Amino acid sequence: MVKGMGGAMDLVAGSKRVVVTMTHTNKDGDHKLLERCTLPLTGLACTDLLITDYGVFSFEGGLTLREIAEDMTVDQVRAATGCSFAVAEDLLTLPLDG
Repeated sequence: MVKGMGGAMDLVAGSKRVVVTMTHTNKDGDHKLLERCTLPLTGLACTDLLITDYGVFSFEGGLTLREIAEDMTVDQVRAATGCSFAVAEDLLTLPLDG
């Protein structure tokens, strides 16, 4: 990993909406979503939406699962997540395109 801020800091500071896309776990299956970031921060509390291969999360009033992949259950997402999250009452299912 190369250390340094690069241009990401400029992007999050000047954006009205920040959407992050990433895999939910690392290649070993370990949690990537944690209670506290273990890497240098690009910006603090600047993400509006997080999209992973397991679902879509919003940050309004805390981390909330809004959409879930059709091959996942909420319990599977919780087990793969290193922090707590709420589940939207109107949770949507994302169809898998095969």
